[in-house]
Amino acid sequence: MSVDAATLEDLGRELGEQIANSPEHEAFVEANEAVETDAEAQELIREFEQLRHEFMLDREAGRADRQSMRELQEAQRRLHNLPVMAQYLDAQEALQDRLGSVNEAISDEIAVDFGGEAGGCCQD
Repeated sequence: MSVDAATLEDLGRELGEQIANSPEHEAFVEANEAVETDAEAQELIREFEQLRHEFMLDREAGRADRQSMRELQEAQRRLHNLPVMAQYLDAQEALQDRLGSVNEAISDEIAVDFGGEAGGCCQD
């Protein structure tokens, strides 16, 4: 029995819709919106991103030191300890786990790592 491309695309859209309606995706969307609208989270994200950017520049130039690494880690700790961010990270992990399970189910059927190798080329 042959399956044409339109049918496969329809199945892909249906899969996408099912993922979008899953509890994991819905929780992730809600958690993401909560982080985006939380002023404290946004300020800590800006602070962390600025420190990370400065650290990366310093590292590339050979100027990074332990103190700047500790400052970056402390900024990340403060950010991750915010309840709204902790909920976001938990929701993100749950969604990634669910998508990993979906990937495994597809990969088992086609004997290729669908989420990894199937989409790319020239991988080691």
